[in-house]
Amino acid sequence: MGMKVLLVGSGGREHALAWRLAASPLLERLWIAPGNPGCAAHGETVPIAADDVAGLTAFAVRNGVDLCVPGPEAPLVAGLADALSERGIPTFGPSAAAAELEGSKAWCKELLAQHRIPTAAHRTFSRLSQAVGYLEHGASFPCVVKASGLAAGKGVVICPDLPSAIEATQAMLEGGRFGEAGTTVVIEEFLHGPEASFFCITDGRTLEMLEHCMDHKALCDGGVGPNTGGMGAISPNPAVSERTRRLVERHVLLPTVHAMNREGRPFRGVLFAGLKLTTGGPKVLEYNVRFGDPECQTLMPRLCSDLLPHLHAAAVGSLDEQEPLVWDERPACTVVLAAAGYPESPRRGDPVSGLAEAEALEDVHVFHAGTRLDEEGRLVTAGGRVLAVTALGADAAAARNRAYEAVSRIRFEGMQYRTDIGIAAVEGAVRHA
Repeated sequence: MGMKVLLVGSGGREHALAWRLAASPLLERLWIAPGNPGCAAHGETVPIAADDVAGLTAFAVRNGVDLCVPGPEAPLVAGLADALSERGIPTFGPSAAAAELEGSKAWCKELLAQHRIPTAAHRTFSRLSQAVGYLEHGASFPCVVKASGLAAGKGVVICPDLPSAIEATQAMLEGGRFGEAGTTVVIEEFLHGPEASFFCITDGRTLEMLEHCMDHKALCDGGVGPNTGGMGAISPNPAVSERTRRLVERHVLLPTVHAMNREGRPFRGVLFAGLKLTTGGPKVLEYNVRFGDPECQTLMPRLCSDLLPHLHAAAVGSLDEQEPLVWDERPACTVVLAAAGYPESPRRGDPVSGLAEAEALEDVHVFHAGTRLDEEGRLVTAGGRVLAVTALGADAAAARNRAYEAVSRIRFEGMQYRTDIGIAAVEGAVRHA
């Protein structure tokens, strides 16, 4: 008998995971809750919201699910893994206590400082007057103001000077920006150097490194414009040497797994470190407790191994029994296509065309994120980030060219995307992304 899997989420990350899991010979049945039209090609979508912990738990029990794979962070922070564990269902993801690593940037920074894991100097505030006092008399600029809670990857503001820092802090603490997530803010020093996304799978004892990526967070070319959930990614990251990879494993990821154990919050799942590669070594910008989006869409096409047994082993504590994952050495480039008005007020309902033409290209994958089928069965936009177009190539230039060739075949009204994804790898230089 094969394995019955419940995948939770509805974005491009979940489509990429569904595609990869569906290829496993160990899979008997795959449900995706709630999924999207792209996910539907690889499993059965079920109309349960990703944050409906009770509904997801009831479904998993009723259908004899062998493994739950939550995609986004919100259900993990809300305790999905705890609820499933109580019913004996393994979950590839941390408990609510361990998910606080992402759920509270303030708590995460305390953990890093206490266990001497390299990160930016910081202060945490819940009162505006105290925050302003620090900004006026203790901070250096530029600085970074972060909403402590979950803000869908958008709760970070880089402030070049005092007025902008006060404005960002006031908007979060008193203006309601980012809602509950912004009722506590972290103000930290701005670190200089290229960024890198590192991932590992862990069962709390054994750690398995995945390939690394470079994300592109800003909306527009050159890293300008508002922060987004991510406008594209490349893998491998051109700024990462083998020495840097070893440093991250030994001085960042392994110490964090050990620290979580010492805190009584053992971590199982995928640990995602957003890092700055400074002249003083890698430093943690933030931790996430799930696969990145769009990094997952970049990594999955490079993965040659069967992913499912590794996820299950991490969930049940037997990761040391797995053979190492095997990766395609070819680079991958992912370009996100966003809706008109993204990120502030994305427009919905625009018809999408050209996907078949794009996917006809060799080594191209188009992952659905914000899409739905309308009453007439047409594919239309249904969110901020609509599609993620990933291509593999013999080198970075080939991957990038193929991805943008695929992008040129896709059309919807107001489609916006960056034209410089992966340019750093092609030019052999690392630009601010």
